[in-house]
Amino acid sequence: MSAKTRNNTGQFHSLSRRIVVQFCIFTLMISAVYSLISFILMYTLEDSFIEQQLQQEAAYLSTQYQQTASWPAPRSQSMQLHFSRDSLPDEIRPVALAEPERKEFFGQQGRHYHLYTVSAQPEVLLLAEVSQQLLVRPISGGVLQFLLISALLVSSIACLIAWFVSRRTTRPLKQLAALVDNAAPQQLPQQFASQFANDEVGILARTLEQSLGGIARALEREKSFTADVSHELRTPLAVIKNTVELWQSQQTGSKETAIGADQQLITRIYDAAVQMEKTVQTLLILAREEHTAAKHSNTALMPLLERAILDNSMLLQGKPVTIRLCESCQVNINANADMLKVLLDNLLSNAFKYTEAGEISIAFSDNRLLIRDTGPGIAADIYPHITEAGVKGRHSTGFGFGLAIVKRLCEHQGWRMTVTSSGGHDRMSAGTLVSVGFNFHPTLSAA
Repeated sequence: MSAKTRNNTGQFHSLSRRIVVQFCIFTLMISAVYSLISFILMYTLEDSFIEQQLQQEAAYLSTQYQQTASWPAPRSQSMQLHFSRDSLPDEIRPVALAEPERKEFFGQQGRHYHLYTVSAQPEVLLLAEVSQQLLVRPISGGVLQFLLISALLVSSIACLIAWFVSRRTTRPLKQLAALVDNAAPQQLPQQFASQFANDEVGILARTLEQSLGGIARALEREKSFTADVSHELRTPLAVIKNTVELWQSQQTGSKETAIGADQQLITRIYDAAVQMEKTVQTLLILAREEHTAAKHSNTALMPLLERAILDNSMLLQGKPVTIRLCESCQVNINANADMLKVLLDNLLSNAFKYTEAGEISIAFSDNRLLIRDTGPGIAADIYPHITEAGVKGRHSTGFGFGLAIVKRLCEHQGWRMTVTSSGGHDRMSAGTLVSVGFNFHPTLSAA
């Protein structure tokens, strides 16, 4: 994974390192548990061996007592018979009296006692001082040190094995990440899943191959669309504009006679061709993946609104509709004029097209452009998706791309668009309000 990708996704955590660390921790825990069990087992075996000696001696003493009716002396010098707990050595007597069931006692100067009950009635006790017979306790420190060193050695070997295993396990993942990470958007890798084994990594590789294939096809379609739009639309627009320019240059000798209906029609054709050329250029900027930044300038809003109203006025022919353009629109906006004109054309054409009677008001307030109409509103079933491409009303004659283009344009420029509509439930309050918010403070323009 590249350094750039690591920085973009936060701190990098190596999967192989995590495998090694977790395996080492697991090995240390197992070693600690095994050492504890071994240590307890050694103590238990030692106590069991001493207890067995006491049982054998007690059996011998009981047999002799039954034969002679008197208790003989123990055969081992480390053992003593006591016929009452009061006769036990002073260093263990208080504990023996307080805890009658206890069998093991710790004395002074390293002495260690085991107490065995030969007979309960009358009480006969066999006491053994076993400090000379202990093997584990004197060397317990060395045993612990040995177990610790063994645990560390085993853990080191386990960590080394885990390192080799993790490297081998994560190598296919690293290869897959490098293959995808170093790929340029125009040269996405294809047909690479066959390089990986048929396991979880192979499933991931096949999934990525299918996803990257879909992305590559989408990029190719976008590239083809951009090229087709550039060729198919720019060329006829250039022909229209150049033809009109040629016609106008031929009419320069007779300016008085050229002013007429034909001149007005040609002027409108020329203006429309220029606007179409700018619109296509705006759409091409939106279609490019890199979203080339358009040049912004201090643009007067009122002239653009007036021009957009005139360009779309044919949509209001024969309709009793009043257009109210408020003086609050006398502001300058830091924006690209061509993109702002495309936005105004789409919003005003929608308002003109769907308003059959009433009023269309255009105002600027609180750094927002407000366009309100008294049309039928937006149907409730399509209202949540009104800014998606291809979504249109039942009576629409367009293709449903107007508001989608406006949405993309606003996202491209950092503007905020909201659409509010009554949905036509109440004819007295029916209509649509479109608000476009800008990220800067406008300045008043000269009237």
